Amino acid sequence: MEPVNVAVIYYSSTGSVHALAQAAAEGAAKAGARVRLRRVAETAPPEAIAANPDWGRHAQDSADIAEAGHDDLIWADAVLFGTPARFGNPSSQLRAFIDTTGPLWFTGKLTDKVYSAFTASNTAHGGQESTLLALANTFCHWGGIIVPPGYTDPIQFQSGNPYGTSHVAADGLPGDVALHAARHQARRAVDTAALLKAGRAA
Repeated sequence: MEPVNVAVIYYSSTGSVHALAQAAAEGAAKAGARVRLRRVAETAPPEAIAANPDWGRHAQDSADIAEAGHDDLIWADAVLFGTPARFGNPSSQLRAFIDTTGPLWFTGKLTDKVYSAFTASNTAHGGQESTLLALANTFCHWGGIIVPPGYTDPIQFQSGNPYGTSHVAADGLPGDVALHAARHQARRAVDTAALLKAGRAA
C-alpha cells in the first residue's frame, strides 16, 4: 500500500502554532507518511504586522514555507489544521482559506478524509477547546473523520487537552510536552488514515 499523504495546514502570527505544525509534520513523517507543511496566506494589513515585532519577524522567518492550496487538500488522506485561538474561534486567516473550499465540498473531494486540529492561545483559558470544536463543525460539514488525540498516550495526561494539542503562548514557544503531544496527534491521524486506506484497498 502507498504511504498515507498528510497535509499540515496552519496559520501562525508569532510562531507558536508554527512550532506545533513543524512537530506535527515530524510526527507524521516518522509514522511513515508523505507530508506537506503549508501555511495559509496572511490577510492582516502590513501596519498591524509592523506594530508587533514578533509578528513581523515570524512573517519573515516563515516566508519560504509554501502557501496552502486546494490541491493540498485533494492530495491528502489526512489533514491537520493549526490556528491561534481568536476569541474562541479559529483565526480569520485560516477561516479565509477554509471559506474558499466550497467547490471541493460541493463535489465531494473533502469527504472521508481524516481531520484533526491544534491551537495556541495567549492565556490558559483563552478559548482553546472552543477553537478546536469550531473547526470540528467544518469537518462535519465536509463529511470528514475527526480524529482527536483523546487520552491515547501518556503525554495527553500532561498536555491535558483531548480535543487537540494546545499551548499557552504567553509562556513562550511550545516546550517538550506540547511538541510531543503534537507529534503523537499526527501519528494517531496517520495510523487511522492508514487503516482506512488499507480497508478501501481491500
